[in-house]
Amino acid sequence: MSDKTESKRQKQVARQIQKDLGDIIMRKKSELGRHFITVTEVKVSSDLGMARVYLSLLGEGDKQETMEVIKNQTSMLRHELGNRVRHQLRRTPNMQFFLDETLEEAQRIESLLNTLDIPDKYNEQDLGDTYKD
Repeated sequence: MSDKTESKRQKQVARQIQKDLGDIIMRKKSELGRHFITVTEVKVSSDLGMARVYLSLLGEGDKQETMEVIKNQTSMLRHELGNRVRHQLRRTPNMQFFLDETLEEAQRIESLLNTLDIPDKYNEQDLGDTYKD
């Protein structure tokens, strides 16, 4: 399911699943935990039989616990998705859910960069000394 080998159809199906699953998750929020859940990316296998769904969870609480709840609700989510895509797909793909920690990682890196002590301007005299023969 690498990005380089994704066909146009795989990308279309992935976008449709991302849109519909995001809507389903929003409607079923009370059953899926306390976090605000966003479907950040979907990767579909070449035979369209498997979808890797990446979720971003915002809010307080145990994210792993929420991911377990979502994984336990996979059959319900797949059924709901199947009702929506039944006219576009012959069969609803099986889904695997993964926690997308990109946002947290970006915030961590930004925090680290903010702790660095970088001078605003270089002293011209220091620069001149550096480039002398």
